[in-house]
Amino acid sequence: MTTFYQLTANSLNGERIAMADYAGKLVLVVNTASLCGFTPQYAGLEALYNKYAAQGLVVLGFPCNQFGKQEPGGTDDIARTCHINYGVSFPMFEKVDVNGAAAHPVFRYLKSALPGVLGARVKWNFTKFLIGRDGQPLKRFAPITTPEKMEAAIVAALES
Repeated sequence: MTTFYQLTANSLNGERIAMADYAGKLVLVVNTASLCGFTPQYAGLEALYNKYAAQGLVVLGFPCNQFGKQEPGGTDDIARTCHINYGVSFPMFEKVDVNGAAAHPVFRYLKSALPGVLGARVKWNFTKFLIGRDGQPLKRFAPITTPEKMEAAIVAALES
């Protein structure tokens, strides 16, 4: 069976990144979108990243256009939204599918390990997956769960 650390994804600038690069870190994977009602969560995700990065938290953003076509732009548009509008400094990846036959392997793996309300599907943008320092998926958070409401689970995982 595949593990999280065996997976790879392309960064927003096209560089192939191995998830093994994040071994030993607490990883929060988020499917994002620039035109979603939840897009302001970028600010909260950035705040968590800034507050806990030194303790081992990394946030990984994966833009997705599968829900209401809320991520229609290309790489430059996504970068502009993330960096200019929300000051995002955590790693962002190329636009991916999270559901269906073309779902990115990272999301196929996480949905299988942590099924949600819709089973092995992502319900909407800003679904979040927390992966432990050992690469084991720990918890799935709904799109409506704000970054601030995840902080206790993040702190607990960082301290365990």
